[in-house]
Amino acid sequence: MRQRDLTTGAVFPTMCFFALPMILGNLLQQCYNIVDSWVVGRYVSSAALGAVGSAFALMTFLTSVLLGLCMGSGVVFSLCFGTRDEARLENGLRASCLLTAAVTALLTAVSLLGVDAIVVWMNIPAEITEMTRDYLVLVFWGIPAIALYNFFAAYLKALGNSVVPLVFLGVSTALNIALDLLLVAVYSFGAAGAAAATVIAQYVSGLGIGLYTLLRDGRLRRALRRFRIRGASLREITSYSLLTCVQQSVMNLGILMVQGLVNSFGTGVMAAFAAGVKIDAFAYMPVQEYGNAFSTFIAQNMGAKQPERIQRGVRCGVLTVVSYCIAVSLILWFLARPLVLIFIDPEETAVTAEGVRYLHTVGPFYCGIGCLFLLYGLYRALGRPAVSVVLTVISLGTRVALSYALAPLPEIGVAGIWWSIPIGWALADLTGFLIYLKYRDRLMPSAAREAGSAGQPRAER
Repeated sequence: MRQRDLTTGAVFPTMCFFALPMILGNLLQQCYNIVDSWVVGRYVSSAALGAVGSAFALMTFLTSVLLGLCMGSGVVFSLCFGTRDEARLENGLRASCLLTAAVTALLTAVSLLGVDAIVVWMNIPAEITEMTRDYLVLVFWGIPAIALYNFFAAYLKALGNSVVPLVFLGVSTALNIALDLLLVAVYSFGAAGAAAATVIAQYVSGLGIGLYTLLRDGRLRRALRRFRIRGASLREITSYSLLTCVQQSVMNLGILMVQGLVNSFGTGVMAAFAAGVKIDAFAYMPVQEYGNAFSTFIAQNMGAKQPERIQRGVRCGVLTVVSYCIAVSLILWFLARPLVLIFIDPEETAVTAEGVRYLHTVGPFYCGIGCLFLLYGLYRALGRPAVSVVLTVISLGTRVALSYALAPLPEIGVAGIWWSIPIGWALADLTGFLIYLKYRDRLMPSAAREAGSAGQPRAER
């Protein structure tokens, strides 16, 4: 099975070639959401689009728990690969598998049993309550598939293989698009048809990548065949995974709370927000995946004890992300209206105008979220996931606090929600850069020295 060693070669092309399949994979992932939204918005109604948008925010929160677990485990896998410690890697695989399976089972059960309470908590308007509930019940059954895909994808990416996850995601995306058109546009199953299409595609990608990895990777087969969990390995995986999980969950809980506030403004604002979020998530998604690739790069080089290469990677990462974000912000500013009209009927002028206002408020500040993704990846890879949690709390805490403070004011209204987003990014970035500048000389060398040890993250100094 092909692996990529990120500890050798020129820094910029090495990071870019590794990140590119991950970026393409997330673009395909966004296609899931874009197609769902487009098909529902065009062939059902804007109210249905609002229901799908609300459900998407909730699912993002729930699956962020699994994503955080897998991302944290991936850091440990990368460290082990960098140090060429096969025994530690196999022990980590077993521990991660157990932890991910347990959390997945609990999350699926709680979501299905609590769906009615969730709908009430999200302030879903009465006219789309039943539609939202039906959509959620279906997509909740896809949680185990999401866990499967992310576990195996995290393992493969940690070893430098970002191509195979892309292939399986591409297959499932094509299937999702075909099923969306069939079940919604042709057979008129509504939002439930879009949900069913997504779940089927998720199981194709999850089971497919799992079978491929088991068949092609002897290390993984050995690890799962000798399923004995060592306490030290479980603690190591847990220490990385849980804090990363908390970081991802806090981030998406804040987004979900904002979604609940948006819902209180009615289905028109919900639809505008759903369209705007799809567009800007698609726009800044490449830097999100670049941040994940950056984290793997840092972790492998930490394992290989190359702090100087880590520092070069940091400089290269910042320059790349800032350049991209400036370019995409300019593009989005001029194309905001045509992009919103992809999801909204042109006759719904008020909804379209609100979607454009959202993009014109948030879009110019994509450098903020781009740098924040880099900071998340850096501190996660350096064994300081607690810093990522702090930055997330600052970003999302600011967003939630300002949204709930400003939105009720008649002279500000929903615009207060939109402006809270870039303000939160800016404050988190400032905090992260100050921490990096203060502890840079100690962070990098210490990271390299600690790589060959048990991998336990230390408390921040």
